[in-house]
Amino acid sequence: MAFESNKLINNPNDVVTEFIEGLVETYPVLQYLDGFPEVKVVLRADVSASTYDKVAVISGGGSGHEPAHAGFVGDGMLTAAICGDVFASPPVASILAGIRAVTGPMGCLLIVKNYTGDRLNFGLAAEEAKSEGYKVEMVIVGDDCALPPPRGIAGRRGLAGTILVHKIAGAAAASGLSLSDVAAEARHACEIVGTMGVALSVCTLPGQPKSDRLGPGKMELGLGIHGEPGAIVTDIQPVDLVVSHVLKRILSEETNYVPIKRGSRVVLMINGLGATPVMELMIAAGKAVPILQLEHGLAVVRVYTGSFMTSLDMAGFSITIMKAEQAILQRLDAATKAPHWPIGVDGDRPPAKIPVPVPPSRATKSDEVLSRPQQLNQQGHALEVAIEAATLAIINIKDTLNDWDSKVGDGDCGSTMSRGATAIQEDMKKYYPLNNAAETINEIGSSIRRVMGGTSGILYDIFCKAAYAQLKLHKQSDIAPLQWADAFDGAISAIMLYGGAAAGYRTMLDALIPAATVLREAGRSTYVNADILTSVPDPGAMAAASWYQAAALALKDKLKAGS
Repeated sequence: MAFESNKLINNPNDVVTEFIEGLVETYPVLQYLDGFPEVKVVLRADVSASTYDKVAVISGGGSGHEPAHAGFVGDGMLTAAICGDVFASPPVASILAGIRAVTGPMGCLLIVKNYTGDRLNFGLAAEEAKSEGYKVEMVIVGDDCALPPPRGIAGRRGLAGTILVHKIAGAAAASGLSLSDVAAEARHACEIVGTMGVALSVCTLPGQPKSDRLGPGKMELGLGIHGEPGAIVTDIQPVDLVVSHVLKRILSEETNYVPIKRGSRVVLMINGLGATPVMELMIAAGKAVPILQLEHGLAVVRVYTGSFMTSLDMAGFSITIMKAEQAILQRLDAATKAPHWPIGVDGDRPPAKIPVPVPPSRATKSDEVLSRPQQLNQQGHALEVAIEAATLAIINIKDTLNDWDSKVGDGDCGSTMSRGATAIQEDMKKYYPLNNAAETINEIGSSIRRVMGGTSGILYDIFCKAAYAQLKLHKQSDIAPLQWADAFDGAISAIMLYGGAAAGYRTMLDALIPAATVLREAGRSTYVNADILTSVPDPGAMAAASWYQAAALALKDKLKAGS
């Protein structure tokens, strides 16, 4: 019987417990309570209620938002995380078990996202814990800025800004503050943070069919982290426009959700919703910073980019803005061992990142060298003849190479080689220093690098660069035949080293290696036998044999004419 699932899981009912098992196997600093499946609590492995002398910071909620909340358990952040089933508030018994496991005489702070189930269950657990003698306070996070200010009792939803509240409260607790002071800092953080999300798809619950609520080419602004409807469904827009719109909603003076005015310093969080590649998240971050600076007059002093509070496999991201008071920054920069808190972000970022200049090549040449000589010496004439013959041979067999390559590859070998040959012809007329053999070979490589793509382009560039390295060891202007042979051998060795091929692999080496042997034996008066063209079926080898043969024949004819 086929396994029917659109996810890499076992039983859909076991995903949360199996997630927790994998999490604690991965991170030695984490442990869980032995109460599966009813009690699903992740806690610091180094904390027990009997010995813990700081305020315990506990959060949690329905699963499916990983790494939140369990991934943020660690010294300096959460002491424990209570995990409900997917998108379901954890039961009161589970929350109570977490409180009892980590709460010492300093008490505990419960940080709860503003959803009815979470408020009720955590609230009841808090009251029960108080009746048992524990000191407990609860902070509600409602940072959603997508919808108009609510008039009912529901309030704003808790979103990714909750993670920043976790960090601030955890750092405050780690510094030894009292429960009331830790709770005060957490409540203040809740008042200065706002979040809004945008999604290209809704999420798929384990064991459930994929939703088609959002059709192709559509996106939803303000979608909740459980798939709740957002503010508007519209056509997908470029990310610049999306980021600009989201930031305007968060910072709107009409809703006044966050007390952030022009001139303020802010923290920016770009949060992936589960199926958004890091590349897209970084693009969003790169667009958000200048928009905040130039359009809103804000100084962005911290940027956190990654997946912090997801919605299973939802495609999209949320943006969180928090007012960056100095005390807030100290808490955010404080050390933590929570495995999913980003590292390398602490410390003020510069107002503008100016790219580091590209360093010049050590092989940069003077204008005199990079120009075609007015008069060619004997070697210059020989190089010109050989290059003209080799490139013309490649251009003439362009269609044949394409036809051959279409039988064994993608059919563009001739076009690629011809493009390189044409560039070499044109560049030689302009600036090849033909009287200098080494520099001429180097410039051939530069021409190839500029216009030839694919594997053949980089291999021929390597060939020329390696030959150049050998030839420039010789100071004299006229390169002897055996020195050319050394350069040819060095170039072939470089192709074998970096390309991973050898003789018999059906590559250009099947033509070049025999040619190198002949060159070493007889010098430049000998050329590759035409049998190579028929004995090697690979189009790359055919191309190599063709240009080598043409160059060798041209040099032979020139020598005969000069004798």
